[in-house]
Amino acid sequence: MRDAYHDELEALTDRLVEMTRLVRSAISRGTTALLDADLQLAESVISADEEVDRNHRELERDIYELMATQQPVAVDLRVVITALRMASDLERMGDLAEHIAKIARMRHPDSAIPASVRDTFVEMGAIAERIVTKAGVCISERDTEAAKELEADDDAMDRLHRRLFRVLLSKDWDHGIEPAIDITLAGRYYERYADHAVRVARDVVYLVTGTRENGN
Repeated sequence: MRDAYHDELEALTDRLVEMTRLVRSAISRGTTALLDADLQLAESVISADEEVDRNHRELERDIYELMATQQPVAVDLRVVITALRMASDLERMGDLAEHIAKIARMRHPDSAIPASVRDTFVEMGAIAERIVTKAGVCISERDTEAAKELEADDDAMDRLHRRLFRVLLSKDWDHGIEPAIDITLAGRYYERYADHAVRVARDVVYLVTGTRENGN
């Protein structure tokens, strides 16, 4: 029975990695939908979020069952606690990708993103994909060094987020209020997406070292 229990603990890692793949696909397709006003792609992101939610619910249910029946301690307890936290962060990342797709859907057939900030959103989308890919590697390999690299990616996302505000507050902004709102919201969604990925990475560090990073 203990072998089955440890198999279940190890399976949590695979399920979390699968969630990173799902939310990576969501942010990739959501970015394309946002930039290209692709309604079909936006709808696919919105409908696919149910799969992320279902994975989260099932993982949460199984973790609680493990805690109730096996009463894990020490490292095993860290595994289930961090898995619970990471699943929650990944579910939220899926929600944020869905929100981006909803902006694209709302403004269709027009693009929600003016040409003046298109390059910034291309960069934000690329960073989001990179950071969630690294998060998946951190989880699967328990790689604390890779986990620390995510902080630099998050800093780059924060810089792009600040750049958007400089554009919006510039006297040259002439696109009106609605695009400004869309850009403000979308920028915030990307920034939060990266923040949740960093939380996942910090949980990997905690899992491996038993030490909680500052800011988490």
